[in-house]
Amino acid sequence: MRKFLKATAASVALLGLAGCATGFPAQVSRYQAMPAPNGETFAVVPMNEADAGGLEFSRYAEMVAAELREEGYTQAADPAAASMIVSLGYRVDDGRERIVDPYPGLYDPRFRFGVAFGRAYHPFYPYRYARHRYYGPRLGFAWGWDDPFWYGRGIRSYTEYRSVLELDIRRAEDNQAVFEGTAKARSRTDELGTLVPNLIEAMFTDFPGRNGETVKITVRGDEDARR
Repeated sequence: MRKFLKATAASVALLGLAGCATGFPAQVSRYQAMPAPNGETFAVVPMNEADAGGLEFSRYAEMVAAELREEGYTQAADPAAASMIVSLGYRVDDGRERIVDPYPGLYDPRFRFGVAFGRAYHPFYPYRYARHRYYGPRLGFAWGWDDPFWYGRGIRSYTEYRSVLELDIRRAEDNQAVFEGTAKARSRTDELGTLVPNLIEAMFTDFPGRNGETVKITVRGDEDARR
């Protein structure tokens, strides 16, 4: 049933960001030549040596291992005996401020239309205005470029973080790559404990995916991680 749900999620992935996202949207790129499960064993190791032995990494490594076991691969008791080495890495940036105008048609000059002879017509108001001068009935005013009242009219800001999860799988015998995947997301939280599980789920949706394909996948995510 879970495999069916994953396939269904992948089939509607492009719809996930088309409207209002109700989950955690991610962009997933995968290059793969994965062998069909036939006795292959694997071990999950940190891509960053600093994560080796850490409790946080162990948690995420077990999530990846659980996904691979569900795909039919066997987890090796001893990494030295594994036929595939799975390297896992993840990070989140320091964030950047984003400005949001909830009513761009009302306040943002870029959304105005009907410009003619130096005058513009607002889509929601019967006032005519240019850059600084008001041409309509003297019942009020309309907003123009550089208007001093533009800021504070519902404008807000928040910090946006960008997170990345990388998964690299190689044959142990010759170090040949069989899977290279990257999952990226934008969110309002920098909590790896929230981000990494969502990125792992996105990575393994319809795993291993089509070689060289980049898809947008929305998974059910924590409310705090949504854009």
